[in-house]
This record gives sequence, structure tokens and C-alpha cells, in this order.
Amino acid sequence: MTTEQQTRRAAPALMVFPFPVPGDHVRLAYRELHIAINGTEEEKKALGNHALLSRPWEPATCLDPELRHDLWEWLDDVVIWLNREYTWDVSGLIPSCWPLHPHLVHEIAVLADQRRRAGLAMTSDALEEWHRYCLPSFTDRMRNRLRTHCDDEHKSWPAKPRHSEHLGETSTQRRENAFAHDIDALPVNRRAHEQPPAGPPRLGLVDLDTGEIQDDETGGPEPRTRTEKGPRE
Repeated sequence: MTTEQQTRRAAPALMVFPFPVPGDHVRLAYRELHIAINGTEEEKKALGNHALLSRPWEPATCLDPELRHDLWEWLDDVVIWLNREYTWDVSGLIPSCWPLHPHLVHEIAVLADQRRRAGLAMTSDALEEWHRYCLPSFTDRMRNRLRTHCDDEHKSWPAKPRHSEHLGETSTQRRENAFAHDIDALPVNRRAHEQPPAGPPRLGLVDLDTGEIQDDETGGPEPRTRTEKGPRE
């Protein structure tokens, strides 16, 4: 028996590790979301505005500091678990600098949520979908976006100069002009521009003897039909 074999027998290791369990605050957030869908009317009402509930798959909605801390700890555990359980080639590793990449933060949160839901299912269908679609799609997008920028160490955002130009005054004004032209081109606005401007109300003088209306714009009388009043029978 070799030394390596002896070491393995002395310190046995699990073949696979379980999916990381989120902390108390993340689990509470999930419980509230479950109540919002499946709870009684009284329970749903007690939650307040459901649109304001924290959604762990969308980190920006998690505004409570303790919840936010639990979420980051859980996502980091998920990344470590993914790198160990599902990655063989180095090109598929999620880099250790993932918190510095907003696109990875968004995607890892969804990936973790989808895996959590698949693990809670009573059949393997959801987990098969996660294996077949979710994880490979995430890995492909990560490779396309990161390429080799952070293979050795974290690199600064290559697109930052272009993004700064996008926020510049010239580019901003160009977009605002395009928005304004589009709004002006709407059919309702075109009809409003084509109609002649409404002038002041027309005033006229009425001849009390004949009942004729004299238009002040033409300067002459404007004949109108007038029913002659007479005694009623």
C-alpha cells in the first residue's frame, strides 16, 4: 500500500459535497416570499407591500444589512461549491474576484436561487434542467465576458473609458435629442402641429331690428336665418 493510499484511508473525504445552506436572514426572506404566494390572506396582509419584499436572486432588493451580509456569505459559499463540484478545466472557474464584477454578481445570485429551488423539488426534473441549461449557459456567458482578463489577477474594467464617454455631456445630449425627435414624430403630435392655431373667439354685432349678425372680421353683415316671431294661436 502506497503512502497516498494510506493517507486516503486515514482521512476519508466525501465524494460530493452538499449544496450550501443560506444563513438565517436569507432563509427568512425566502420564507416571506413563500407566504406571499401560498399563505393565508391574513399572513399575506401582514407582510405589507409584497413589491418591497427582499428577493435573494436580485441582490439590489436586499437592503437590510444583516440580510445583505448573509447573502454575500451564501453566494461566496456557492461559488466555492461550484468551482469544486462542477469545474475541471481552469477556464470554467469562477474567479475569486467575482464580487468586483457586477455581471457575475447578478448571474451567480440567480444561479444559486435556481439550484436551491431544484434541490427542494420532489423529483429530479428541475435539477436536470439546471444541469442542462442553467449552469452551462452561465459558464458560457462568463467565459465570453471575462475572456482571460482575470486569469491571474483581477483586472480593471476594460470598458470603463467607453462607459465614461457614454455618460459625457455630448453623448447625453445626443441621446436626449433623439428621444425628443422620436416623441415629436408620434402621430398625435404630428396632427397637433398640422392643425392651424386656434385664434381668439370671433365676436359679432347683432342688428336688433333685422336679427342679422355682423362679423367684425369681414366688416359686413352675415345673413342668418331668423324665425320671425308672431302671435301664437
